Amino acid sequence: MFAMGLKRGPVSASLRHTLKLSGGNELVAVVTMESVKSLGLAVGKEAVALVKAPWVMLMTESSDIRLSARNCLEGKVTSVTDGAVNAEVVIKLDGGSEVYSIVTREAVAELGLAPGVSATAVIKASHIILGVPA
Repeated sequence: MFAMGLKRGPVSASLRHTLKLSGGNELVAVVTMESVKSLGLAVGKEAVALVKAPWVMLMTESSDIRLSARNCLEGKVTSVTDGAVNAEVVIKLDGGSEVYSIVTREAVAELGLAPGVSATAVIKASHIILGVPA
């Protein structure tokens, strides 16, 4: 279940919800006011957050770089599966949740992505897709 806080604007709403995970990770999503109404989103309502794997960017080193992306989730790489051009990278977060990313094989090599390597999944708030139970 998610705890949600809603900040409304004339066209869109900035919806912040905290996943009830033992690791305490948070996600920020931006949705339209129409989506807030049609999904019946409200503080304390259960919701599901989905992200397409190609929308998940990866970083491997902490730095002084500040990003405009609201969601930076730290964890460890658990697997890298190579394809012809791209690779699927799985990052396990504190508390056990997994985040999947699709990046180029070149990026895997440049970032040194391999099982056990610390990595950060970076997700823009506008790339979070919200759903609610029927």
